[in-house]
Amino acid sequence: MSSNVPAFDPEAAGPSYVYVQVADHIAARIAAGELSPGARLSGERDLAEEYGVALGTIRRAVQELRDRGLVVTLPAKGTYITRPEDRPAE
Repeated sequence: MSSNVPAFDPEAAGPSYVYVQVADHIAARIAAGELSPGARLSGERDLAEEYGVALGTIRRAVQELRDRGLVVTLPAKGTYITRPEDRPAE
């Protein structure tokens, strides 16, 4: 599936934490339908490689996504995209 979400560019967002930029990019991919509800998010090491950031940065980004209600992490299972009806109201 082609995406309307531009490639991740940490320089384009201006001054902000990289983990927030990564979380924002993944959130944009979810909003664009590139990552479907119920889909498993790539593993942290794979995401770190994909985004060219440290593992700790990805862990903070995934925590940010959990805080936003966009993903849920099941220990020993992975991190999954939540359904829109399961997300908190904004």
